[in-house]
Formats: sequence, C-alpha cells, structure tokens
Amino acid sequence: MSRLTRESNKKRLAKQTDIAVLKEIRRGNNSAFNTLVAEWQDSIHRFAYRFFYDTDDAREITQKTFIRVYSNLDQLDDPGKFSSWIYRIAKNLCLDELKRTGRKKSSPLELVKHERIHNENPSAKMETKELGEWIQKALIAIPEEQRVIIIMKEYEELTFKEIAEILDEPESTVKSRLYYGFKKLRDILNSWNINTNYLNDE
Repeated sequence: MSRLTRESNKKRLAKQTDIAVLKEIRRGNNSAFNTLVAEWQDSIHRFAYRFFYDTDDAREITQKTFIRVYSNLDQLDDPGKFSSWIYRIAKNLCLDELKRTGRKKSSPLELVKHERIHNENPSAKMETKELGEWIQKALIAIPEEQRVIIIMKEYEELTFKEIAEILDEPESTVKSRLYYGFKKLRDILNSWNINTNYLNDE
C-alpha cells in the first residue's frame, strides 16, 4: 500500500469519526465535544504555532478555535466538511490576531541581517531539529497568504483541493501561492548559506 493510499484511508476514517462525534453532539451528548477537542487540538495547535512561532499565541488560538466551533456548530451544514471548517476558523483567528495586535512580521531583509550576525556557519552538519528551526524563522517572514498554504500543505499534509476549499480560492491560486512561498523561503535560507535542496515545491 502506497503512502498516499494510507493517508487517504486515514483521512477517510478521521472524517467518519468526526461525523459520528458531531452527530452525538447534536443529539445533546455534550461529553462528545471533549472527544472532538482531543481529536483536533494537536493539529490546530501545530497550525497556529507554525503561523506565529510562539507557544502562547498557539495556545490562545487553539482555545479560541474550539470556543468558536462550539458556539457555531449549528452553522456547519455538512459534517463531512468539518476538517475544512475548523481549519478555516483557525486561519481566520490567526489573521484576526495579527490585525488586532498590529504586529508586523520581520521583513526578510531584517531577518537576513540578524541571522548573518548570529550565525557564522549555518550549514555545518546541521541537525534536523536545528534545520527545522531555521525553516520556521524563514517561514514567519513570508507573506501570510503564502505561509498559510505552506503550513497546510507541508505540515498538515492537506491536498490542494482541501486547501482551496478552506481558503475559498481556486486550486490554481493555491498552487501559485505555494510556488512563490517556497521561492521566498529559498531566497531567505540561501542568504543564510543554508542548503535548500530539500525543499519540495512540486
């Protein structure tokens, strides 16, 4: 069985679980919501952490996401689309938080200047964990609309179709933003003398 087939089966089973749990919640079984939280909290926390690279922000966004899910479950017409719906809520909350705080991300040039000063030999036998940290630093420097898609595609392993549904954008737009997002990542990482051959934007 191929990896894609395994992932497809895993998602299908997860969707069936979500539908069953949502049905229980709508029947008045409030404890079923705890099951939903247990099923999704790691994914939503991971998504928010990748977006902000901040544990406190990720925790807050995760909490707000489930509060909003609980308050608006009656607006979910198709339980089979719960996964797209909850990611859309989390994504919107992340963007709202940026607007609310007026937080400005560091520009690539500012990050490049900072990392050149603090990183004399970034390519020397870099460990996987360390490499991931460099990628994350570059990730938060690219435009939000590209960052969201890279996180969804590469870390959450969503399909182009799923991402397009979450963002309410054509798949062609999703693919274009992914391509240019990876290009910006490469530009930043290359400026830090970090090998970018491992980046896959296909």
